[in-house]
Amino acid sequence: MNKKKGIASLILLLAVTAYFVLFYKDKKLRFIPENADAVVLIDVKNLTRQYLFSLITHPSQWGSKTKGKGSVSLRESGITIPDFLQVFHLKGTRVSEWYSVLELKDPQKFIAFLKQQNFASKGKNIFQKDHIFLSIEGGNCIVGTSDSGFGAINKKLFQNSQKNILDADRFIQNTAGSISFLSGQKIHNFSIELKDDEIEIKNNSTPEIVDAIVSKLQQGNHFLEAELNADNIKNYTHFFNINNGDSLQISHFKATADLEQVNDTIISYGYDDNFNEIEKKTYQKIIQPNYIIDFQSRVPEKTWDYFQTKKWINAQNQFTAIPFQPNNVSRNTAGFVIKSTRKPIQQSPKLEKNYIFIRNSEMLFSSLSTLSKAEKRIISDIDYVFYGNEAQNYWVKVKAKNGKLPLILRW
Repeated sequence: MNKKKGIASLILLLAVTAYFVLFYKDKKLRFIPENADAVVLIDVKNLTRQYLFSLITHPSQWGSKTKGKGSVSLRESGITIPDFLQVFHLKGTRVSEWYSVLELKDPQKFIAFLKQQNFASKGKNIFQKDHIFLSIEGGNCIVGTSDSGFGAINKKLFQNSQKNILDADRFIQNTAGSISFLSGQKIHNFSIELKDDEIEIKNNSTPEIVDAIVSKLQQGNHFLEAELNADNIKNYTHFFNINNGDSLQISHFKATADLEQVNDTIISYGYDDNFNEIEKKTYQKIIQPNYIIDFQSRVPEKTWDYFQTKKWINAQNQFTAIPFQPNNVSRNTAGFVIKSTRKPIQQSPKLEKNYIFIRNSEMLFSSLSTLSKAEKRIISDIDYVFYGNEAQNYWVKVKAKNGKLPLILRW
């Protein structure tokens, strides 16, 4: 009887331990400043459960990831692993600027970890590696894709006695993550779901709409296809801090593009032995798009005048706001069309939907020289990226190539 009681007690202890380790979560969000306008939450314990399940069902990966001699794992680096990783964007900053705050159990141990990971010290406890910046503030570490917001974050979160503590249930409901857009007291939430071969961001549960659009787009072979109505154009211009969305008067946008590797000629000048100037030509291979872009406008004349005022159209009828030259812009009754002239392509058929579809390409991958090996490996594994919208429903899908392992074990 005592043996049975001992086994029962052990099972109960394991169950309670498993609950606290894998399910119980502190839902207080302490590291989101008041001037944040977008928040990404990652449910660490949800992902941990997904990882453990995937690992258990793929025995080939047991023991496959071993640490190098003297290396330190993230869990051993001196940081406290949060239940919810809180990533935020500050109002009025660039789209590419995102930040997060981590609690430190041992700041000195964490600094040693950063040195091992080849982070360079910039002084005043600020470190940088590639496009990742860190600032250690006492028992906390601010992580960002830029260091320009560190001062404001430090003042808002650590020097302000009235902390802005939020509840995770306002942002996320039983998914691996969420992305939320904040406007005053309103919060617009989108779930982030990690599946075996895709990541999906959405605010609804109607996948058949997405599947129907993607199925049609996959029948083509273009690198990029896009079609947007006036509301989507306005949203994009505001998102990228372009304040002329209304002035453009664009009612419909349609684009098709392919990539091509071309020889680029570089002309330089030097001198021969007799000091005569000579022309030197060198060649390099670069990736350039071939494209056709169709803009429809509510008031075509006004849109054309606006572009000329901005000096986006030159005397040769080239659209200079697009850096890839040469191109030609021509007017029609509904608006105007921009075509690359090196290798013209045909516009894909209209679907009368709102979408952006980007297909992965080896040429795109080869041109991303500034990325790290890990980032290149992830990007090379992507099949396509899709954005879609219908009424108040939005989707973003990152589809990976089919593989033997689920994404959580691949990436």
